[in-house]
Amino acid sequence: MPTPQSPNGFLPNETNPEKLLFYPKLVALYDITYRFITTYLEPKDRTRDQMLQAARSGKQNVIEGAADGLTSSKMEISLTNCAKGSLRELQADYEDYLRTRELSRWDQNHPRTPALSQFCKDLAHPERLTGTWKKMNDEELCNLALTLIHQSVFLIKSYLKMLENRFVEQGGISEAMTQARRNHRHF
Repeated sequence: MPTPQSPNGFLPNETNPEKLLFYPKLVALYDITYRFITTYLEPKDRTRDQMLQAARSGKQNVIEGAADGLTSSKMEISLTNCAKGSLRELQADYEDYLRTRELSRWDQNHPRTPALSQFCKDLAHPERLTGTWKKMNDEELCNLALTLIHQSVFLIKSYLKMLENRFVEQGGISEAMTQARRNHRHF
């Protein structure tokens, strides 16, 4: 799918991260993580800061990557992949919490997994989650976060593949600049 370019130029239009399917999940994940760490982790627990920073990086790197993608496909791909890495780090923290407290990590066979998975899949407005998570205990909140992470990573991988294909098909900013200059000289 070609990236539209700005009129009379070689710069593509900037990607609006809020239009990406996975972005609302990242916002919700940040909010959930904030709620989780302030409710269930001790104030002096260093994991609090690590988890919040991982959730923040997952979201913020997508924003920065989209902005940098205007002039650097490499930066957009790198930052988007960094977001995925931050989510994997956050995933490990939630899994550690469940394991060390002998709580359940819901697998595909857990009776609540299908409804939770569908709820997360349909999540387009993170603010709608607030009422839901206030009713959840720590095990439920962890599994909600893990489901959002799983879905977000899947969607980010697809997005990275699209970015790769776009670069292969269209090239990067250097090629676009050269072509724009050549086109200008032919007038």
